[in-house]
Amino acid sequence: MQLIEVNDVSTAREFIRANVLLNQPMKNYIRPLDKEVNTVFDPEKNKSFRYGQAKRWLLKDAQGRLCGRIAAFTNSKYVNNGTEFPVGGMGFFDCIDDQAAANMLLDAARNWLREQGMEAMDGPINFGDRDKWWGLMVEGSDQEPIYGMPFNPPYYERLLEGYGFRNYYNQYYYAMAVDSPLPDRFPERHAKFKAKPGYEARHIRIANLEKHAEEFAIVYNAAWAQHGEAKEITKEQAMKLFREMKPIMDERLIWFAYYKEEPIAMWINIPDLNQYFKHFNGRLGLLQKLWLLWMKKTGTCKKFTGVAFGIVPKFQALGIDSFMIYEGGLLLQYKGWYHTYEMGWAGDWNPKMINIYKSLGASQSRRMVTYRYIFDEQKHPFGRHPVMEYK
Repeated sequence: MQLIEVNDVSTAREFIRANVLLNQPMKNYIRPLDKEVNTVFDPEKNKSFRYGQAKRWLLKDAQGRLCGRIAAFTNSKYVNNGTEFPVGGMGFFDCIDDQAAANMLLDAARNWLREQGMEAMDGPINFGDRDKWWGLMVEGSDQEPIYGMPFNPPYYERLLEGYGFRNYYNQYYYAMAVDSPLPDRFPERHAKFKAKPGYEARHIRIANLEKHAEEFAIVYNAAWAQHGEAKEITKEQAMKLFREMKPIMDERLIWFAYYKEEPIAMWINIPDLNQYFKHFNGRLGLLQKLWLLWMKKTGTCKKFTGVAFGIVPKFQALGIDSFMIYEGGLLLQYKGWYHTYEMGWAGDWNPKMINIYKSLGASQSRRMVTYRYIFDEQKHPFGRHPVMEYK
């Protein structure tokens, strides 16, 4: 077998093709958009290149057939609580069911990361935000993946653990039927806040995106500051995110709670884009965009997914989440617009978020694993991600 560095248009095309070849036999596979994968490795489009670098490889057999692919990256903004040494990432891992082949790919990533001064690698992760291609799917491949979700054959778990990766943390997804009645405490807490002056929950208006982008930044930064993992977003970044979401945005799915008109909580959801993209075979040209608009207008997508959730710390543990979610339920339930709601992942280090999911009556739908491989455990003994401490 031979390793080939991805360094031109031809090998970049093969990098995408490797994913299709190795995953397409699975009946629920949905091909990611080629453009989105290419953007991850484009220094002009991916802001993560300001803080690190990336390298990619292909693996071929003696006959020139694709056997796998992998990427490795460094990112000074990649920070985890409890980790006091530099950690790189590996991702976009695909491989035939062969441990020797997997070892060649993983060795390439490890050796390059060592050269960059890293002392461990986490993976499979993304060279960018944690809302896409983060973790290895170990439970849930019997369903179609939602947009941005990793998807892989079950044997990948054996390949990574056979190499020496260890479970750094589990990522849990939860799902529920949109029309499932919410537990009794939801209407009770909703009534309590409805009776208090100053509290409101409203879905966004697309005409007011700039205002909502600022509200998003306020809540996001306050809610995640306590986590200490370098999560921060500016109003301008939030506005860019909202502009990108605008073509597929459903304003009925994006909610903020307010106290005296100050944003104190957010519940951000979008239609599951994979219900559109599964028809496009990786492309998103003019024809596909017109097709998407038609599907959106005709209500083709019956599933929506969670993107972000957060509550300003001093308003946590008061029931604001129940108030806001129930207000959303009053609008969304029993209309037929959507049938299923699948929430964004919560790490096992974030029990409060998992408890919110469970409080809705949702059931665990998937499990991903973010693995860690420490290069010298004599120097850095392995430890799982610490549980989040709430202020």
